Amino acid sequence: MVFEEVIQSLEEMGTAQNRKVYARHGVGGNMFGVSFANLNALKKQIKKDHALARQLWDHGNHDARNLATMIADPQQVDGNLLDSWVGDLDNYVITDSFVGMVGQTPLTKEKAIAWISSGCEYVGRAGWHLLGHLAQKDDSLTDDFFLPYLEIIEKEIHQRLNRTREAMNNALIAIGIRNPALMEKAMMAAARIGEVEVDHGDTSCKTNFAPEYIQRTVDRRKSRGQWG
Repeated sequence: MVFEEVIQSLEEMGTAQNRKVYARHGVGGNMFGVSFANLNALKKQIKKDHALARQLWDHGNHDARNLATMIADPQQVDGNLLDSWVGDLDNYVITDSFVGMVGQTPLTKEKAIAWISSGCEYVGRAGWHLLGHLAQKDDSLTDDFFLPYLEIIEKEIHQRLNRTREAMNNALIAIGIRNPALMEKAMMAAARIGEVEVDHGDTSCKTNFAPEYIQRTVDRRKSRGQWG
């Protein structure tokens, strides 16, 4: 499919109801309101098309950018492109889609380290979500890699911006369910942190309480023989 055809398809797939739902989750007005089911159907039809992905992202429409993260070729993504796109992030929905793409590239660790310290809400969110991705997916990393980040989370989480704070809490959980040694460290940090307040807007979303979520996940893994 060519760019014009994709934009037309996205516009036709958008609904007023989806636009209302996405708006409650912080998505701005430049959107058609396309469901993820329809985006995934387009993804299967297009497959990987890196040039088209770049066109879609540059268009600026929320749904086009979501689709761009799905069809971009992770092996063609470079640091300059990621630094450009991360600067465009303006809501948590597109941020999480973007992170899903970055997590497929060889630059995951590099960008996690670079973006974690950002004072920009969604750049910081991207960095912390990538750290959580590393905690769950990269077996080559030692515990020593994650320990300093537990200290940063404990020290800074309550001062960070709203959606960055949520991602830090999720990273804490991801580190805590990586292995027994890190679980112990994460649980102690979580106990000192206490409840993490996140404004989820006009939605029913809730913030996971890290100690409970970690324990529940570990108990489930133990019951399946997948822990320790």
